Amino acid sequence: MTNRLEALEDWASGLLEQLEPAARNRLVRSLGHALRKSQQQRIITQRNPDGSKYAPRKHRNLRGKLGRVKRKLKMFQKLRTASFLKVQGDGNSISTGFTGRIARIARVHQHGLKDFAERRSLVVKYEKRVLLGFTDVEFDLIRDGLLAHTTN
Repeated sequence: MTNRLEALEDWASGLLEQLEPAARNRLVRSLGHALRKSQQQRIITQRNPDGSKYAPRKHRNLRGKLGRVKRKLKMFQKLRTASFLKVQGDGNSISTGFTGRIARIARVHQHGLKDFAERRSLVVKYEKRVLLGFTDVEFDLIRDGLLAHTTN
């Protein structure tokens, strides 16, 4: 993946140098939003960048729980919204990611780390669920976006 990203970067650098700073900022912003939308769609389908499904949630005994019990809820429903999945870009770079407390939760799932499931609970080892990553579709999306913008 890194080889493909480096090849795309080398190819795009010549095109980007020809653009005015304002045009480059518009391009970066539009590519960032397209990448965020692509990542959101992949999180909705509960898939890792390699195409495999996310590891299922662990079964919990909810018999003693008071209040409303939500069952069969998909993972990361709020995490994938635009208010948590941020896009930042300037003329030289694009970044899509999480910030603050949400970034810690996403990092635990991204790398399969240990964390507290709830306040005052035991430490739990989480399965690896890659939230952010590049797929072949996203490489093509970046390439096509650059070509479309430079031909106009």
